[in-house]
Amino acid sequence: MNFEQAQIDILLWVTGFVEQPNAQLQGWAPCPYARKARLDKQFEIRPGRIDPYTDLMTVEMKDLMVIAYVYDPADIDAREFNQQIDAVNQAFLLPRNMIALSDHPGSPEQANGVLMNQGTWAIAFVQHLDKLNQFARLLARQGYYEGWSEDYLGELFQGREDPRQ
Repeated sequence: MNFEQAQIDILLWVTGFVEQPNAQLQGWAPCPYARKARLDKQFEIRPGRIDPYTDLMTVEMKDLMVIAYVYDPADIDAREFNQQIDAVNQAFLLPRNMIALSDHPGSPEQANGVLMNQGTWAIAFVQHLDKLNQFARLLARQGYYEGWSEDYLGELFQGREDPRQ
């Protein structure tokens, strides 16, 4: 994997898509908090070394809001990638107030017709669970999730509290 290229691709996706208001999302950016995390240097991209399960067993967040572990999707298919993320969440991350969210080109994710995936790399986004839930509750009160499919929201909130309740 060319990690330097992966960093460039992910940062271009974050600044050019994730942080940008989108008409199909009622004018919201796909992640309204991404820009602040990036500008405050609380977002870090790391190369995946072995596999998501092994790499995330010992992750430490410290002062970071998001850590993105990046993998070459040719090295791990979407099903295996997602299974490893689910397993490490249950075994290690959730009990430590963290969660990893998966993004693999082989598992397209859509909200209101918008493809949310980065599209080139397999990425495990690690975040603090309590902060993610807090931000999701604020967004839910403002109508952020209105119109999103229940199937997608069910997957999105797996291992988390549903902020719409």
